[in-house]
Amino acid sequence: MTLVRWLKRHLVVLAGLLTLGYLLLPNVVVTVFSFNNPKGRFNYEWQQFSTDAWTDPCGVADLCGSLSLSLQIAAWATLGATVLGTLIAFALVRYRFRARGAVNSLIFLPMAMPEVVMAASLLTLFLNMGAQLGFWTILIAHIMFCLSFVVTAVKARVMSMDPKLEEAARDLYAGPIQTFVRVTLPIAAPGIAAGALLAFALSFDDFIITNFNAGATVTFPMFVWGSAQRGTPVQINVIGTAMFIVAVLIVLSGMVISGRRKRQRA
Repeated sequence: MTLVRWLKRHLVVLAGLLTLGYLLLPNVVVTVFSFNNPKGRFNYEWQQFSTDAWTDPCGVADLCGSLSLSLQIAAWATLGATVLGTLIAFALVRYRFRARGAVNSLIFLPMAMPEVVMAASLLTLFLNMGAQLGFWTILIAHIMFCLSFVVTAVKARVMSMDPKLEEAARDLYAGPIQTFVRVTLPIAAPGIAAGALLAFALSFDDFIITNFNAGATVTFPMFVWGSAQRGTPVQINVIGTAMFIVAVLIVLSGMVISGRRKRQRA
């Protein structure tokens, strides 16, 4: 009976831990196999422990080149989507204009639409415009499908903001720009940061839209897809593990900074 009571009391915690373990299992497998030394071309079975791939992560031709290209596209796509998405979110929440409801509905279309449909539509658009497929077509496509996610994240934050804080700033003779920089932007910053991180992850990880509009350009996801047909280099697992560790460190840093600010305010 004691065990049953303990399980009932901690059922939600146990379910959460099991779900978290299920979500992290692929990352654990990738990390473990980044230290593997396969005998053949495929890194699917554990053979021998080795750190060779970690000491030479660029040992495979074009791997680091495709990784650098993906990071550049993700960075510029994040910047573009974050700026445009933040402006759109503020416009939708703070202002009343014609077709506002239609714009609100259209914002969700890229998230609801299958990626293969959007990819084919963008390819058709670029071909009709006579654009050369490559870096710029990938960047434009990534900004387009990341924009909706940024708008959604920032819009939720802006809607929860207390307008009395901005009114208080204006009562203290702060101008519109000063009020935005000193009051509005810091309050909206968590939503903007969340949208930016989401946009970066989506852009870096995208394969379907990129594959349709890349031409001869090869990004990291496309390199992984091509390598999986000929063999799976251990260095791919190394890059994946490193990206996962960096993402975890960024999240933990944000939590630490947020905790310190709360303690300082208290």
